[in-house]
Formats: sequence, C-alpha cells, structure tokens
Amino acid sequence: MSIEVKELVKEYGTQKAVNGISFKVHKGEIVGFLGPNGAGKSTTMKIITGYAEADGGKALVCDVDVQSNPLAAKQKIGYLPESNALYYEMYVKEYLGFVADVHGIAEKPKRIEAVIAQVGLTPEAHKKISQLSKGYKQRVGLAAALLHDPEVLILDEPTSGLDPNQIIEIRNVIKELGKSKTVLFSSHIMQEVQAICDRVIIINKGTIVADDQLSRLQSKSTKATVQVQFKESLEAAWLERLPAALSVTKTEATTWQIESNDEEALRKQILAMAIEHNLNIVSLQSGNQSLEEVFRSLTS
Repeated sequence: MSIEVKELVKEYGTQKAVNGISFKVHKGEIVGFLGPNGAGKSTTMKIITGYAEADGGKALVCDVDVQSNPLAAKQKIGYLPESNALYYEMYVKEYLGFVADVHGIAEKPKRIEAVIAQVGLTPEAHKKISQLSKGYKQRVGLAAALLHDPEVLILDEPTSGLDPNQIIEIRNVIKELGKSKTVLFSSHIMQEVQAICDRVIIINKGTIVADDQLSRLQSKSTKATVQVQFKESLEAAWLERLPAALSVTKTEATTWQIESNDEEALRKQILAMAIEHNLNIVSLQSGNQSLEEVFRSLTS
C-alpha cells in the first residue's frame, strides 16, 4: 500500500480539523483529494508528509509510520506544497544541486539532468528561478520533489494561479509521472481532477464524504441530466415550462442542459415540445453530473 490513513485526527483548540478519517491509495493510482477551504485537506497532506503531527490515528507511506519514523517516510515522498517555496536568486541547476545535497544523492549532475528532462524544464534550465514564468517555477518544484526518486508524490494545488496553457502543461507532466509513481493531489479546479484522476476522495468539515471512482460518483446522483441540441434557437422559458425540468442551463448557442428527477418523462416532454413548435432536434443524450455538481451536493 503506497498511502494508508487510519482514523486520523488533528485538533486546533476545540476544532477538529481532521476528524477520524481513513483511506488508502494504491500503488500506481492518481487520486484527487478535494474539499472546500477549511475542510482539512491541506492539514491531512501535511500530516502524511510529516510536516504536521496528528493528535490521533496513523498515516503510513509504503508501510512506514510517518509519525514514528518521519525520516524514512520522507525518503519515499516527493512533496510539492501549495506555497512552492523556492530560492529565486539561485539558478535552476544550482537550486536542484542544493536540494540534491540535502538528500545526499549520488551522481548528482546525472540525476539533476534526468529530472529536468522529466518535467520538461530543459529549455529554461540555464536561467535564474526569478526569471521563470509561474508554470516553469512549478516545474522546478516538481523537479525538486522528484530528485530522490520517491515512490509517492503529494501535490497540493499544483496548478494554482497558472494560465490555461500552463495548466495543460503541468497536467501532462502529472499524468506522465502517474505512470511510474503514486500521486495524491489536491485542486480547486474540477476540470483538472476530471482530466487526470480516475478516483476522487472528498473531505468536508474534517470528514470523508466520498471516496470512489469518478465515473461512479457522477452516476450516483438521484438527479438525471439531459443534454439537448436544437437546429434552431429558442427561449429558455420554453424548456423551463416542461413539468419534469428542474433546472435549465444554456451551454452553447443551441444546446441546453436540463436537470430532472424523471429522465424518461423529460425526454418525452422535450420531443412533444419539439413537435408542437416545429423544432428540429440535432441530438438528445443523457449526461452524468459534472464533478463540480457532485462536489457542491456533498459539501454545501
């Protein structure tokens, strides 16, 4: 087992930031760890990485107890915190050399070149860290986390503050790393989690409220979503008047997403309305809830 959390508890005064949570992450998984602000997400990650001490329960990384044997556990972990602290006046290779010395890495130049290539940092490797874009600074943080070749990667908000192109670049790096590492990462960007993860753990108010494959989470909802595209433009009010429609959202010029408790009835009503108003339906299909909708239903 790469990561195992057992009845973990962390208290700040009278507040239980983490309230007896348990979960496992298997070797080779990329798991999204989600929760609203203050849910206990970052606290849990800090405990797993040995940067915070639990008040109860256990966190094990590759069967090593983080609290009783922190140095051995940290050797197996690569950690990219949300605040990616770097020495901006150092050059990229100089900084990675410093980190390599901390880890006591043999064949330092060879290993530094390997991680620079692994995270796609080669074009900027000759620069000072202060000269890099935020996306490349994140790559430096990832390279530092990978230097000692850990089995497990813990990434806290790795795409925070990046532009869309940088997000795609970091996403691709994480997906590639997931082929050989176990990855637990948090993000507020639901599209990123959907693009990268097969499994999601959601924490709210210090408690795990969901832990499942993404596809199953999306299909568990009692509400159905139907997406319909018409050839013609029409007013939202036409769809909102359908008895089975709970909510209507325009997603494109002639495409609508409709939520209902009775998908079969909704489909029949859409067809009847189209016939009545002489409308042409281009497509009519079912759709699972988005991860954002699942997240909101479990944490609001």
